[in-house]
Amino acid sequence: MELIMLGTGNAGVANIYNTCFVLKGEKENLLVDAGGGNGIFGRLNQAGIALSSIRDMYITHSHTDHILGAVWVVRRISAMQREGKYNGIFTVYCHDVAAESLETICRLTLSKKDLKALGTTILIERIADGDKRTVQGMELTFFDIFSTKAKQFGFTAILPDGQKLVCLGDEPYNEACHEYAKDADWLMSEAFCLYGDRDIFKPYEKNHSTALDAGRLAQSLGAKNLILYHTEEKTIATRKETYTAEARQEYEGTVYVPDDLEVIVLE
Repeated sequence: MELIMLGTGNAGVANIYNTCFVLKGEKENLLVDAGGGNGIFGRLNQAGIALSSIRDMYITHSHTDHILGAVWVVRRISAMQREGKYNGIFTVYCHDVAAESLETICRLTLSKKDLKALGTTILIERIADGDKRTVQGMELTFFDIFSTKAKQFGFTAILPDGQKLVCLGDEPYNEACHEYAKDADWLMSEAFCLYGDRDIFKPYEKNHSTALDAGRLAQSLGAKNLILYHTEEKTIATRKETYTAEARQEYEGTVYVPDDLEVIVLE
């Protein structure tokens, strides 16, 4: 499989896209979050991913930089279904709070003809902590990350080849998630900035962590590969090099600091 980072930035970025990504299978794809607007379509186009190939979507939480793009996705897929350009059901997985947010925004902003798809050809499936689903050949387990800001779920994916990928969401790791997060082949962790720049970007005041923290976490959890995302953009020219170097102060595995639209082959 491939992991395509459509966006790698935090909520405040202007020159890169908000963090969201696709887990790309042989024929169909899973979209995880959608950023803060209709820029999601440009990212998909640039990545060469047809919207008709996305059969499922997962929303981690209802912050604007994760859920507003999902409203545009629902709108476009509803139109495609009416036009015969999207066959079958589109399913959105999310916890109850995110589901209520998505449904409310859709009711307030979409046309009646788009809303007719909800509950029929577009399903919003509410998942609870510990729930499991089989999606695109992956065994997904959803888990509460115990956010102190807004209810948020991460997930564990057992890939078709047996590898374990863990997405920890965009807040610092909680030890209560240890059984889900340990021994990952691929660990996805937010890194708001460098530890060395903490006085500039204030990650801890915003309930985020740093590249150094992520490296230490990955080492303690026994992860083989670490993927850093949800960063600031002011150091974008040097981010790949500096974030990697800082994480490796604490971590012995392989560090990935992807740019927007970068493809990581999960092998």
